[in-house]
Amino acid sequence: MSVTAPRLPLRTRAAMFLRLLAVQGAWNYETLMGNGIAFAVEPALRLMPGGRGGEKYRAAIARQNSYFNANPYLAGLAVGALASAELAGEPRERIERFHTACCGPLGSVGDRLVWAGWLPACSLLALAGFGLGMGPAGVVLLFLGSFNAGTLALRYWGLHAGYREGLRVASALGAPLLRKGPAQVARASALLAGIAIPLAVRGVIGPARGALEIVFAAAVVGAVALARFHGRVEGWRLAVAGLVLFTLLSVVR
Repeated sequence: MSVTAPRLPLRTRAAMFLRLLAVQGAWNYETLMGNGIAFAVEPALRLMPGGRGGEKYRAAIARQNSYFNANPYLAGLAVGALASAELAGEPRERIERFHTACCGPLGSVGDRLVWAGWLPACSLLALAGFGLGMGPAGVVLLFLGSFNAGTLALRYWGLHAGYREGLRVASALGAPLLRKGPAQVARASALLAGIAIPLAVRGVIGPARGALEIVFAAAVVGAVALARFHGRVEGWRLAVAGLVLFTLLSVVR
């Protein structure tokens, strides 16, 4: 019979969180993120009976060091849940089934939230900064700061929610952050696009005569391009391409 997982010491939680930052550091074609998941779970496994190097520790680390693929920024949910399950003494079969089953949901939800939502929003925010006169270094720092602030918060929330829920972590996937987050971020991105793109175009051409016509023309061309490539080009690729283009233009102008 399984028991409730013990409360993790602060040092262990901090070690797991820091290791999540390198969850793709040992990515390979055989286990994909599996090695990184085992690396992130490992500090919690030291609390198992027998300690580090004990029989239960070795069996658990072997289970975790298997195939795993999901969005890296949402992998904290799996890491927390797997650590909770191991320390609670869940049966090996249940842990292995969960290890396999959670890949798809975490990949799908994470990709919509981060790659299709947060990354384009941060790119557009940086474009708005460029249009308002921010220099190249400021644009890059604004993008990196906003993107990493969001993803660090997502990692922290995932690790905490995963350990709290254990193998019942499916309920965490219904949290407002994941259920409504992608749609809300998409709305914010649309608003930012309407502000940032005209500002960025004006930042390139300056307040010259005829600037309004050029902005409208650029908007039409952009709309046609988006319609033409719909379903074939991911939004985050277009957002990053636009950010790089305007950053380069700010350097050479």
